Amino acid sequence: MARKLNERERRLLLVGAAAAVAILVFAYGTKGLDRWSKSRDSLAAAKRKLGEVETDKARLAGLFALVPVFEKPEPEEKQKSLFREKLYEQLKKAGINPEPPQPILGKKMSVGGTPYRVLKVKCKAKCKLDQLLDFLANLKENPYCVGVEELQIRCDTKEPPEKRKDKEVEVDLVVSTFVRDSVAKPTATKQVGHAGQNNP
Repeated sequence: MARKLNERERRLLLVGAAAAVAILVFAYGTKGLDRWSKSRDSLAAAKRKLGEVETDKARLAGLFALVPVFEKPEPEEKQKSLFREKLYEQLKKAGINPEPPQPILGKKMSVGGTPYRVLKVKCKAKCKLDQLLDFLANLKENPYCVGVEELQIRCDTKEPPEKRKDKEVEVDLVVSTFVRDSVAKPTATKQVGHAGQNNP
């Protein structure tokens, strides 16, 4: 049978319940407070890092100027013409008189569902080494050029290096660009993905 609690027992029960609640609040509240302070510290660290990365508009414009601009690939005939003209212009600017560039159509691929082909252009020329270096340094300004695929330099090795300094060298150069493939079938294309993805 349950009996009624007297005043003293009620007070003891209330003090015990309050102590239990205080213990729970203290135990879990301090853990929550610690997590909250750690979160604030990591947020402050992230803001500091972001502040280091952010830069003024003039510096950002300078960085954008360093990044080469690549034009959107055109259909094969137009891209071939644009690429060869710009390449020939750059060779002439460097003082190199090449043989007529020969285009070589490469393999098909698909980037973002759009079919492309790699077009390589082979050039042969005789020039001085510093002219070749000037040309290669300025090649990044060609908005159609993807990269240098092959570069062979031949010189007369019979003479000592001091005498070869101002002599001409023979150069075989292969550079590449992309052309848009207008009549490609999606089943015959190769998917190009990011690193880490499994491509079929």
